[in-house]
Amino acid sequence: MPRQDRNDLTIYDGMAEKWWSDDVRWIRVLKNMVPGRLSWFDTRIDWAGKDVLDLGCAGGFMSEAIAARGARVTGVDPAEKAIAAARAHAEATGLDIRYRVGTGEDLRDEDASFDAVVCVDVLEHVADLDRVLGQVARVLRPGGLFLFDTINRNPVARFAAITMAEDVLKLLPAGTHDPDMFITPAELAAGLRKAGLVPEATTGLGPRGIDRRGDPVFGRLPSTAIIYMGIAAKPA
Repeated sequence: MPRQDRNDLTIYDGMAEKWWSDDVRWIRVLKNMVPGRLSWFDTRIDWAGKDVLDLGCAGGFMSEAIAARGARVTGVDPAEKAIAAARAHAEATGLDIRYRVGTGEDLRDEDASFDAVVCVDVLEHVADLDRVLGQVARVLRPGGLFLFDTINRNPVARFAAITMAEDVLKLLPAGTHDPDMFITPAELAAGLRKAGLVPEATTGLGPRGIDRRGDPVFGRLPSTAIIYMGIAAKPA
């Protein structure tokens, strides 16, 4: 069962005004994860001209990166202030991204609306994983792709994501994650199949170095023991 002192989603609204300022270390860490994700996602999809849903977009780091690659992006997140920050930054930079407040459990998009759904740093936070995956499958077009990452559930992942990232290194605010909500690759694969999606490749994601501010930079790793990325397809 989720713990009351964990899975604190208020942090995204609480820091929304500083989302694009680079003043807050844990937000910089989230931003640093985007190139690592895209270094793999880019090998799986040509974004140009695609209709893409960024599910759980927060302040818009992934949405803007995908839009810059030529996609038509819709960003959805339950954090109202984070959505406002994302919308304001897109407007200031001239990017045409459609943002709205919402949850993965209750998407209001029509069936077969998107060529791809991106969902990063989200699945380990949702209230009803099966419902979210079902909604993803519903809004994908036949042949469309679901591109995601999440945190594995095992003692190593718990130590890395909670003890080290939250408690020791302070890379994330305390209470960001509930380790009981982490998802094993086998569990997620089963959920994807149940929703009518076909799991394809997976790979690890993690720190590959340190930037000049002392923040970790991310890239692909051979191990999926902690964070893993994956691709699933909706049958054509």
